[in-house]
Amino acid sequence: MKNNFLQRTITGVIFVAALVGCILGGPISFTILFAIVSALTIREFGNLVNATGKVQMHTSISMLAGVFLFLCFGYIGVVPGSNEIFIPYLFLIMYLFISELYKKQKDPINNWAYAMMSQVYIGLSFALLNVLAYHTSAATSTSQYNPILPLSIFIFTWINDTGAYCTGMLFGKHRLFERISPKKSWEGSIGGAVCCMVAAVILAQYFAFLNVYEWIGLGLTIVVFGTWGDLTESLFKRTLGIKDSGNILPGHGGMLDRFDSTLMAIPASVVYLYILSL
Repeated sequence: MKNNFLQRTITGVIFVAALVGCILGGPISFTILFAIVSALTIREFGNLVNATGKVQMHTSISMLAGVFLFLCFGYIGVVPGSNEIFIPYLFLIMYLFISELYKKQKDPINNWAYAMMSQVYIGLSFALLNVLAYHTSAATSTSQYNPILPLSIFIFTWINDTGAYCTGMLFGKHRLFERISPKKSWEGSIGGAVCCMVAAVILAQYFAFLNVYEWIGLGLTIVVFGTWGDLTESLFKRTLGIKDSGNILPGHGGMLDRFDSTLMAIPASVVYLYILSL
């Protein structure tokens, strides 16, 4: 138990340091990191569904498509309006469909479905981080990289997870979603939300591009949709009959285990901030 705790701690510190460092390090390190994360997460997803024996998802092309989708969103973040960059991505998607005509697989519909799920569930979610990271000035029409919004997604997620765990351990009695995740409680979720509200107030003092109420709204958005993201991945694993999605992160499982909350929190945050801008 002591060795497992030490392993989890070391892995967690390295993981957080790498993520925070690459986001704050600038657009190049940000792009490299999440292009790799997108590829590894889609690869893990493809390996899991293919291991059932009922699916033969084209993992390598799906990985390439996911990475290219992330790069496309990053490119239009830097060069707004250059939508032609998506044309190669469309060819990759068409290839995923057309290739099934020649592979003579038993269930091509499942192959198509899981390949598209990898793009929407994983590829698009990570790609939308670019929408948070790049902001175009209306006055100058120039794009600027702002690491705070994408970083805040992870800060709120970590604070919510830690607050929910501690509060749930101390006061948790009423199960939140027992059928899918027996350990989660309403008390833990409320505790995580309160911790995120406190963090939002602190962030508002240092980063005034959102006022305190907008920061609180962003934090609560991440709490709600991050919890749904966690439950979605739990349902995915329960359906496949596995405990962890992988072992790439010693003591922490796989990529899906680490990014499950953010896969729904990112698009929800983009929608929330878009509504604020109306």
